[in-house]
Amino acid sequence: MALLELPDFAAALPARAAILGIDPGEKRIGVAISDLTRLIASPLDTVIRVKSATDVDALLKLYDGRQCAGFVIGLPLNMDGSTGPAAQSARAFGRNLLAKRDVPLLMWDERLSTAAVTRTLIEGDASRKRRGEVVDKVAASYMLQGALDAMQERRLDG
Repeated sequence: MALLELPDFAAALPARAAILGIDPGEKRIGVAISDLTRLIASPLDTVIRVKSATDVDALLKLYDGRQCAGFVIGLPLNMDGSTGPAAQSARAFGRNLLAKRDVPLLMWDERLSTAAVTRTLIEGDASRKRRGEVVDKVAASYMLQGALDAMQERRLDG
């Protein structure tokens, strides 16, 4: 399967199955999961980056263990909507994942998700250490929730 747009991604999914949200960073990969009805995203795990094949294997283990039906990968676009090195890296990560497993995959705009989550954690008085432990998986959850909300709006409109 190729990188899909939202309507095609939603159409490729079974009626009830979780999807895995991935926020690939330079050092860590935040991972989140949806519920079976794809209404709520929850932080799941943080994978420390080693090398591409090892990272993909770790994600597929989480994917299989939760019986997921697709991936949503955060696409860090520039503020003007253009793509930079981080977005190109996220797309390459998605292609590497698809090379290993042919599943529905959506790239989702995640501009400012880490900044929004960090701000929320600071406002919640989380220590710097605690923020470092959870920010990646919470950012993945934030990004995945945005995609879930868009799919839900599409269901209600369509």
